[in-house]
Amino acid sequence: MYIGKEPIVGNFQKCDAITVVNGQAAYTLQVSSTNVVPESANHMLVSLNGILQAPVSSFTVSGSTLTFASNLATGDVIDFVILLGNVLDLGVPSDNTVSTAKIVDDAVTSAKINNDIISGSTELATAPADTDEFLVSDAGTLKRIDYSLIKGGGAFEKISTTDLGDGSTASVQFNTLSTDYVDFRVIVTGLESVTHQEVFAMYVKRAGQSSFDTSSSNYLWASHGYRSDGEFGVGNSGDSILKLHSGSLASQSGVDGASHNFIIDIFNPHDTWNKKFIGVQSFFTEGDYGRAAAQTGSGYRNSKEAIIGLEFLMTGGTMSTGVFTLYGRKQ
Repeated sequence: MYIGKEPIVGNFQKCDAITVVNGQAAYTLQVSSTNVVPESANHMLVSLNGILQAPVSSFTVSGSTLTFASNLATGDVIDFVILLGNVLDLGVPSDNTVSTAKIVDDAVTSAKINNDIISGSTELATAPADTDEFLVSDAGTLKRIDYSLIKGGGAFEKISTTDLGDGSTASVQFNTLSTDYVDFRVIVTGLESVTHQEVFAMYVKRAGQSSFDTSSSNYLWASHGYRSDGEFGVGNSGDSILKLHSGSLASQSGVDGASHNFIIDIFNPHDTWNKKFIGVQSFFTEGDYGRAAAQTGSGYRNSKEAIIGLEFLMTGGTMSTGVFTLYGRKQ
């Protein structure tokens, strides 16, 4: 209830001056050189030659175009055009006047949120970088903290994966052993050879070398395990390759249900004080032979130079299937 005159709510605007063009009926409506769109002809006051014009019958409006019922002529004057606006339109709010209570719940979309706000529209699809930041509450005070200060340490992190698919692959190489990691682990699953009775083995590449070491006495290795048809074990004090399994692997086509899986650990390959130690665990089954086996082994490169690359291969053939995943462990 009001005492006195009730306030009128609207968005009243006076349009820029319009110059009459002889023989023209349509004119563009602008405020401060920007096109404006009235609510309708009934929301306008239009004065032509000092006479207010009747909406609809004397003029119409479409978008920002005002059209008179007949063409104007030289000497006619459009005195003014006032837009009354929508009587329910409050117009543009003054600065610092919109409170939380004035905003409808869930009305603010992601497009209206700055990209430094945490929301579903800024989801991180990969592991955070060390310099990525999180918000934490420190005794009730929000603070930011780098991911490097809160991530787990000592656990193996996945670096890369090579899937052989189903074909013939001569070798799998990992040519970068980042100094960000102290130790490395390669997990091989579902490995099969193209031909029957091949031996799975590896080469290493030393710092400063462009190729993998294949000389006749570069590697020392030993393995021991148990197979369902008997115990086995073998070693070599100097070889041209580091064998990861003492026996021969069955091929995919040669043995139904064959499965060969390995865990290969490379300890501190960047060290230049000691010879490089490599540990191996292997697990396999050979269905047609009715045989299963588990084996552990170890070996090392017979020199103290840092190791910068790994290569895995069959000693006498190629690989048909298998997935090789390289992991690194930070200090």
